[in-house]
Amino acid sequence: MSKNKNANSTTQKPTELTSSENAPKTVRHRSVLIIILIVSTIVVALLSLWWSSLAPVNMEISTTQQHVPPPTVPPAAAALPATASANYVGRAVCATCHAEEDRLWQGSHHDLAMQEANAATMLGDFADQTFTYHDIASHFFKRDDKFVVNTDGPDGKLTDYPIKYTFGVWPLQQYLVEFPGGRLQTLPLAWDARTQEEGGQRWFHLYPNERIDHKDPLHWTGLYQNWNLQCAACHSTNLKKGYDEASNSYKTTFSEVNVSCEACHGPGSRHTDWAAQVKPPYQADDDRGLVVQLHSRWNEAWKFASGAKIAQRDRPADAAVMNDCAACHARRSTLTETVTPGAPLADSHRLAELMPPLYHADGQQRDEVYVWGSFLQSRMYQKGVTCLDCHDAHTAKLRVEGNALCVRCHDAAQFDTQQHHFHKLGTAGAQCVECHMPAQNYMVVDARRDHSIRLPRPDLSLSLGSPNACTQCHTEKKSEWAAAALDKWYGKTWRDRPHYGTTLHAGETQGIGAVPALLQLAQDESSPALVRATAATLLQPYMNQDMLIAARALLHDANPEVRIAALGLIEVADPVNRVLAAAPLLEDPVRGVRIEAARILADIPDDQFPNNRRDARATALNDYIASLQQDADWPTANVNLGNLYLRQGNAEKAIAAYERALELDAQFAGAYVNLADVYRALDQDDKGEQVLRRGLAQLPQAADLHHVLGLLLIRKGDTVAAVTELAEAAQLAPDSVRYTYVYAVALNSTGRSDKALKVLREADARLPNTPDILGTLVSIYREAGDVPAALIYARKLAVALPDDPGVQKLVDELNQSK
Repeated sequence: MSKNKNANSTTQKPTELTSSENAPKTVRHRSVLIIILIVSTIVVALLSLWWSSLAPVNMEISTTQQHVPPPTVPPAAAALPATASANYVGRAVCATCHAEEDRLWQGSHHDLAMQEANAATMLGDFADQTFTYHDIASHFFKRDDKFVVNTDGPDGKLTDYPIKYTFGVWPLQQYLVEFPGGRLQTLPLAWDARTQEEGGQRWFHLYPNERIDHKDPLHWTGLYQNWNLQCAACHSTNLKKGYDEASNSYKTTFSEVNVSCEACHGPGSRHTDWAAQVKPPYQADDDRGLVVQLHSRWNEAWKFASGAKIAQRDRPADAAVMNDCAACHARRSTLTETVTPGAPLADSHRLAELMPPLYHADGQQRDEVYVWGSFLQSRMYQKGVTCLDCHDAHTAKLRVEGNALCVRCHDAAQFDTQQHHFHKLGTAGAQCVECHMPAQNYMVVDARRDHSIRLPRPDLSLSLGSPNACTQCHTEKKSEWAAAALDKWYGKTWRDRPHYGTTLHAGETQGIGAVPALLQLAQDESSPALVRATAATLLQPYMNQDMLIAARALLHDANPEVRIAALGLIEVADPVNRVLAAAPLLEDPVRGVRIEAARILADIPDDQFPNNRRDARATALNDYIASLQQDADWPTANVNLGNLYLRQGNAEKAIAAYERALELDAQFAGAYVNLADVYRALDQDDKGEQVLRRGLAQLPQAADLHHVLGLLLIRKGDTVAAVTELAEAAQLAPDSVRYTYVYAVALNSTGRSDKALKVLREADARLPNTPDILGTLVSIYREAGDVPAALIYARKLAVALPDDPGVQKLVDELNQSK
């Protein structure tokens, strides 16, 4: 194959994008926008060449018989009581019987999650105060009984804005301003509610180190600071977003402004009906009309066996309760507003995996991930610890403070001693959480503890670049110092403990060389399910025939997150294998799994699809489309809808969906790329070029746009301009294998082989074990007659692809040519 043909034939494959909605008490950070605009944009030609020759594993697929058994349903995903007929009755009704719970809830962060702005609820100083952020001076004052801020509006002009609601209460309080179209926008100027001694009682900006003006996508009047879109679902009860796409407006409603009883327990009318008909003593197994209810107290469930140093749970955990917490305390996107209380998170939301920039290489929190994804990694979770073992359900506070919380289950004589932690008693270093749950500030002042509850690993800091609790506290010290201290205290055996972070980091940095370890981790049922799902997702670019059996086995995993990730592995298979493997999951008990199965099967014609699965596919596809249309105010949802239409061959609808995404966010690179690719498929590259240049006018530093424009210019025959664009893409995204590879191929095709080799050698140093890079180095050196150099890279290619007979044959040929 000629190098020109290779560059010309590189096409764009739309990639599904996930919008990560915010959980309580936050506005979107700039890193989230980077995810939307850059990290989640489109990767060129993800389909591996291996799949072009993949033979079906089982050609005798039946259209009437199910060959693959359904996945095991985990306990938390089992059938739950129906709540469709229940209605919301309100806190006042609940309080008539549950006065003590109501008393505990009052004043909690849930109670104060959102309030109408008045003298009793406003913490910020509105007594003619001025706060200057860069060159913008904002003025806080009162007018009659209204609290008002004079600050920069959507046109950059200073304007008076009355405060409609407060948002949160501690350690900071934010404020919502009402805009036309039913919008509530979140001010970036927040009140530090901490004491003066703690540095509080002041106004501050949530982006103190960067100037965000009215032209910036993160400006407070824009899409990504919209309460209806971002925050509402987790700060109020029974919230319905009520977005109308035609008018681009909202009619958002809620039954209670804050996080009240039924936000966690579900609608209460069935429970009140039950309560009106029964008298004590109540039966323990009564259906009391609430899905989420506590069946045991923590101190009844956890017991120390004789001589044991750590308590063990003696009864099943209340999994439904934790899933209820997860819906808001997780970094996730939304599948449906109709949440069944107690159902698995994957039934209503798509959980973010342990990928950068959200997480560090070893799974520690990096961006604002809201606890759940961290907690799922912990040994506590694996052993049955629940949120309510540590946090009171109604006050949301810790059940007890300090080490007293931990020693309820960890023997104090063993663990709460200087011989264990090697810090002076009474100091911060002697607190369990300082070593096992280090905190990181988000929103400037809000310290969030990492709930992965892990052992400090300064050795991993050296190899992975991840933080460790030791040097986060001893900021003047290096990780080498911390590792040496642990060697002294515990011996060096602590370094020998395997950690999945090493494998996940290799998956991000070592290319195809990481495949065996990633596959082993994905299959390791002793590892946390979210870790295994992340490993499976990292495998997707390297999927090949040899991995198909393993991928199909993962489709039967008990955890829905693993099943979803495994479907991503199956996506690139031929239609027969996709149907054989994924069709049974169209009837999975968890909505998120059904939707993902429908997505990857959406392009299979009916005459190639089992008759007994067609209705299930139609239902799941409708659920998927409904989830995207529900989030029609999200640019990412519109891109995903366009991708679905494109998969189904409906270019007209795909174009409309991509254009809709760009109406919402003119700086969304992925929408430009996918839109241009539709025009490429329609043989309308002139329109595609207009789209890409329109995008570059908005995003001149977008590597994706430069790359795709370069490919388009190659198709047009303008190789000089094409190479310029491909060079820009490779420079802007040096870690993109594809961009570097295509740029080098283009250089070589235009007679600049020396420059191509330099680019490829540098890429090989940055991105080892990359077959495209290594194979192109072999090819160019061989064409140039430099057999020894070609052999060097052929041997590296053999290491990256040890089971490929063609590579070994190439090495043998080069050896003979020396």
